[in-house]
Parts: sequence; C-alpha cells; structure tokens
Amino acid sequence: MKTTLEIQNLKCGGCANTITTRLSAIDNIDNVTVNNDNDTVTFNYKESTNLTEATDLLSKLGYPIIGENNPLTKKAKSFVSCAVGRMNN
Repeated sequence: MKTTLEIQNLKCGGCANTITTRLSAIDNIDNVTVNNDNDTVTFNYKESTNLTEATDLLSKLGYPIIGENNPLTKKAKSFVSCAVGRMNN
C-alpha cells in the first residue's frame, strides 16, 4: 500500500535525509520520498502496523503528522533530527 502523510516541522534537506534514512530502516517500508515544498512524506508499506510504526517514528523524530499535537519539545527534536540529517548528507 502507498500513503502520503502531511507532516509538521519539515524545514530542509537535512530533515528529509533523516526521515528517508530512518523510515527506510523499518521492515516492510520502502520507496520513501520527502517533499519539502508541500511538507509531505510518501512511502509504501505492507501492513497497517507498518504505517503506525512510521507515524510513531516521525513523531519521535519531531515530525508529527498534521493534526497531531506539536509541542515545543517536538519542534526541538526536529532541529536535532535536521542537524543529524545535514551531517550525514
């Protein structure tokens, strides 16, 4: 199955690199694409549990989906994830 999620706190290529790397590491998730222009991440997954695991990971990295609570702590985590993504780019 394929899904596109609109996420919060997406800023740059560093963010996209972290999201792509971390989501691609989840079993049964592939073809991860991040679009900085419209704040979305698109990927294929096999089971609904994979989708739940992906949305949970995005939230932990600081990129909650639209509609999910976005406190200052998640915004701060997104800056850390962004920095890691820039270093690994």
